[in-house]
Amino acid sequence: MDIKLDPSRDDLPLVANTSHILVKHYVLDLDVDFESQVIEGTIVLFLESGNRFKKRSSSTEVTCPSESNEACKFRMPEPCQIPVTNTKTFSSKIGYNDFVICGKGEKDTSGKDGNHDNQEQASGISSSKYCCDTGNHGSEEFLLVLDCCDLSVLKVEEVDVAAVPGIEKFTRSPKLRNQIVHEVMALPADRWREQLDYYARCSQAPGCGELLFDTDTWSLQIRKTGAQTATDFPHAIRIQYRTKPQGRSVTWTSDQSGRPCVYTVGSPINNRALFPCQEPPVAMSTWQATVRAAASFVVLMSGENSAKPTQLQEDYSSWHYYLTMPMPASTFTIAVGSWTEMKPEICSSNDVATERSFSPSEADFRYIGVCGHMEYPCRFQKASATTQKIIPHRVFAPACLKGACQETLLPLIPPCLSAAHSVLGTHPFSRLDILIVPANFSSLGMASPHIVFLSQSTLTGMSQLCGTRLCHEIAHAWFGLAIGARDWTEEWLSEGFATHLEDVFWAKAQQQLAPHEAREQQELRACLRWRRLQDEVQNSPEEMQVLRPNKEKTGHVSDSGSSVIRHGLNPEKVFMQVHYLKGYFLLRFLAKRLGEDTYFSFLRKFVHTFHGQLILSQDFLQMLLENIPEEKRPELSVGNIFRDWLESSGIPQPLQRERQALAECGLAQQVSAEVAKWVRVNRRPRKRKRKDREEVFEKLLPDQLVLLLEHLLKQRTVTPRTLQSLERIYRLSEQDAEVRHRWCELIVKHKYTKAYRDVERFLQEDQAMGIYLYGELMLSEDPRQQHLARRCFELSREQMDKSSAEVVAEMLF
Repeated sequence: MDIKLDPSRDDLPLVANTSHILVKHYVLDLDVDFESQVIEGTIVLFLESGNRFKKRSSSTEVTCPSESNEACKFRMPEPCQIPVTNTKTFSSKIGYNDFVICGKGEKDTSGKDGNHDNQEQASGISSSKYCCDTGNHGSEEFLLVLDCCDLSVLKVEEVDVAAVPGIEKFTRSPKLRNQIVHEVMALPADRWREQLDYYARCSQAPGCGELLFDTDTWSLQIRKTGAQTATDFPHAIRIQYRTKPQGRSVTWTSDQSGRPCVYTVGSPINNRALFPCQEPPVAMSTWQATVRAAASFVVLMSGENSAKPTQLQEDYSSWHYYLTMPMPASTFTIAVGSWTEMKPEICSSNDVATERSFSPSEADFRYIGVCGHMEYPCRFQKASATTQKIIPHRVFAPACLKGACQETLLPLIPPCLSAAHSVLGTHPFSRLDILIVPANFSSLGMASPHIVFLSQSTLTGMSQLCGTRLCHEIAHAWFGLAIGARDWTEEWLSEGFATHLEDVFWAKAQQQLAPHEAREQQELRACLRWRRLQDEVQNSPEEMQVLRPNKEKTGHVSDSGSSVIRHGLNPEKVFMQVHYLKGYFLLRFLAKRLGEDTYFSFLRKFVHTFHGQLILSQDFLQMLLENIPEEKRPELSVGNIFRDWLESSGIPQPLQRERQALAECGLAQQVSAEVAKWVRVNRRPRKRKRKDREEVFEKLLPDQLVLLLEHLLKQRTVTPRTLQSLERIYRLSEQDAEVRHRWCELIVKHKYTKAYRDVERFLQEDQAMGIYLYGELMLSEDPRQQHLARRCFELSREQMDKSSAEVVAEMLF
């Protein structure tokens, strides 16, 4: 596999040799320094090899290309000049060893610090099976390859776990360090606290020999002299490193109150610029992390405990989180900022989140039995957890958003969590933090274990956008996290399910809705999604419209475990919704074909069977077809669904037949009547005859307003007088971001200068949705609009998400 890729436009490489050795647990010990915009510290990896990890035969060796020989010569790290004291480095409460990093306090931008950074040019590695000239007289040594990018790696060493007091009970010989690691990993799930304690104590053990390492653009490669197999390689290693301010896994920015913060942004390169790791989803691991920052900051992380700060010396605090459910390293999330916990002014009984004993009548969701996943403390095995409708939750945001959070977000969380439980049963995760992230966040939301990021755009207008987005992210707890895609190109297994379930959850969360009203709202949303899908397939490359692009090779990796994510680094992909939309329509099609009761009964069974595991499309489809009566699946087969829905571009044929029905749903027809009124108003002369009667406009739902504005966008001309009336009657500048986005499009198209302030506000405050508007402003070829676009971009460029900024800069310059 050639990984000499252009990071701005090509596939994303996953180079870790997961077929040879797996990271089972990470222990991170980190300091966050806002002055230098660097996160630095150590990460200890606990590794496991298996009987597959045999000494490689010479017939499968891949030699390093001659032009890259230098990258294959492993070196010991150059010595650091360590100062006598370092007042910024502390021990955490649980006793992690102090460590010292040279050069701390400087903003690291050059990477030329005498240590081994990821180089600008890849070293020509074509596989994780290397034969490098290491000066070891031709003998071949095992190489651990980790996904790593934009990091300064300072030191790698083996950890002497045998030096931990009391650890001798795990082995008869103190020399068998790998056996000790294996025995700690093998502790049963009900001893998870003891296991975490041993991991922490082992991570503090002294080093027992530095390891040879080197880096290239995408990887960190480590070896030990004389270790020729994965079994011989040390199973506990410590890496000392620091991030770079320009690293693409986190963003250093300011929150809505102007205070500094840093958070993981859901980058296309995932977390490899935050810590060296194994990125392929098959590398399921647990983790624990201690993070230190100034006492004024709050540290939030994907962990199952609601961490509280431990006060350290000189106004610093330490935060400790842990996760016992194995997850891909890409799901690790951290956010450090001056967040304030938002609490409801009045605590209702519905907000009380407790586990209670189940009654025999609540048997719908109780599938307590043997789980199919690797062993961990699973909530599906806990009877009290199966009936817990509302899990404990906290909301964090900058203090300036307190009012918006209390008014819009806080009241929605209990009903949305309860609705999700009523549909799918047991919440896979025991608690939830929700953070309103800075304005530069490039999406409306992002879900990680135990934590959800929401854009500030969800807090405006009525509760519709906030509620649906919250439901979407809650749905990811089941689909995307508890059940993940084994091949990341099958993104629809996460986003298609979350999009379909957000409507179902939201309908149930609105308890005042009658069943027929809920159905009508869902049909209207289907109509809007049809229109978006139609636009997307007309304006995107065909190869990026396919949900299963690798076809029969889906899930395949190289012998080492490395692979690539097709289009993973293509900046256009970030803004595409085809996996959301086509996946949604496929699931909607299946639910209608089978009947919703049958479909959702199956879905609960599927969740119980596959939680804690990785799946491919065929796992879902085969189980679905096996569990429904023959008469309900005429012409349905895995092959047909692959052909019609997953392996073809464009709009699937079965969906084409539904087009007319979507346009004729009741709420959409009501919008059509309102559009006709506005067309008549727009055609009237400025001075009307007295006998012309005034049009009476109906009150519309937010989704109806979106559809209304989309219809009006197709009008060749809309007069300023009509636009002014539209804004006044519907109070468009006060609506949610989806409505305001269409309103801004109308403003731009018809050069309605009186409302340019609404466009400026949108581009500044709703950056996750504003990219398209920049293009519209430039395409208009109107000097005033182009000046507006450039001015707004200059104001937000420094804070804007890097991928978004690159796309906008290409439009403007």
